[in-house]
Amino acid sequence: MRHGGKRLGLVPTMGALHEGHLSLVRAAKRACEVVAASIFVNPTQFGPNEDLAKYPRNFERDCELLEKEKVELLFAPTVEEMYPKGVVTWVTVEGLSERLDGRSRPGHFRGVATVVAKLFDIVRPDAAFFGRKDAAQVAVIQKMVRDLNFGVEIVACPIVRERDGLALSSRNVYLDAAQREQALALHRSLTRVRKMWETGEKNATRLIAAGRDEIGREGTVRLDYFEIVDAENLDAVTSAERGTLVAVAGFVGMTRLIDNVVLGESQ
Repeated sequence: MRHGGKRLGLVPTMGALHEGHLSLVRAAKRACEVVAASIFVNPTQFGPNEDLAKYPRNFERDCELLEKEKVELLFAPTVEEMYPKGVVTWVTVEGLSERLDGRSRPGHFRGVATVVAKLFDIVRPDAAFFGRKDAAQVAVIQKMVRDLNFGVEIVACPIVRERDGLALSSRNVYLDAAQREQALALHRSLTRVRKMWETGEKNATRLIAAGRDEIGREGTVRLDYFEIVDAENLDAVTSAERGTLVAVAGFVGMTRLIDNVVLGESQ
């Protein structure tokens, strides 16, 4: 396909596909003549007390969804294929990897950067498609691609939400009905901050306080972080300007969920 001059797009996933993943596939189909998807639950991005063992897996259903979207290639390696015995080489994006989710999940982005680098080297795509819900991940991968001269275009695609605003996530299946309602506090906090910004409030400290207050009203949600940062380098800002990232993470029961908005962009 590549020798025929066709543009190859890659959609990396950990499976348990939902409409958010399929939106990435469709974006890839629009931009590329050939689309490859990967399904690999990457063990190196999970901490010792995280949900690797119970992470949702439904390979047959995932394959059916990808076939329905007319994805040409599926790469679904084993752990042994991706991490042969004796592997000691890692990709670390210093600085960015310790911010937002990286601060809460030490080593997480080392695992992400390493597996994405390996996928890029194996598949050799012209473009790769990621969801903006994982905003810190997008920033880390974009930095890695620039620093290591990968010839891959990184395409960040919009967050896909339920009608009530909840961002789609494979981990949403962990939530019972009550927790599903509680999880909406994350989106409400972002909406409150965005509306304040749109009416003229630019002070990041006051905006963060409002977001944290909104989370606090839902007493069952345990806040991990609520931050306002530069979308590219994830540095904290004092003044929220157009293009600034507002990011939140919290635990609903035992389930950790993330969400974000970019100020001044349609959500």
